Amino acid sequence: QVQLVESGGGLVQAGGSLRLSCAASGRSASGRTFGSSTAGWFRQAPDKEREFVAAISWSGGGTIYADPVKGRFTISRDNAKNTVYLQMNSLKPEDTADYYCAVAGSTLVATDTRYDYWGQGTQVTVSS
Repeated sequence: QVQLVESGGGLVQAGGSLRLSCAASGRSASGRTFGSSTAGWFRQAPDKEREFVAAISWSGGGTIYADPVKGRFTISRDNAKNTVYLQMNSLKPEDTADYYCAVAGSTLVATDTRYDYWGQGTQVTVSS
């Protein structure tokens, strides 16, 4: 099993920045933590549906982003450290949510049902 632990959340003023980290441990069936999987970020605000934020192909590095975060958020990964990051700039109050990292068994998917492993989440609060 793959274990995912998010960190880096907190309280920030509108227009500020945060960098989220997701550290992975354990092994998948491929024998590697992420292998050729997709690492993604999702978020969920209270009383709202979970929504896709960004994803990156672990092997190739290709990325996809949800429209609301394009130009503001950047997803990246460090293969040697088995860690995926989400750099969040120009934060808005509507970005307030619990942020989750996840791993899918295929590349560059934005649908949450395609993801197999999930972290516990880290809270991001953006004040106005």
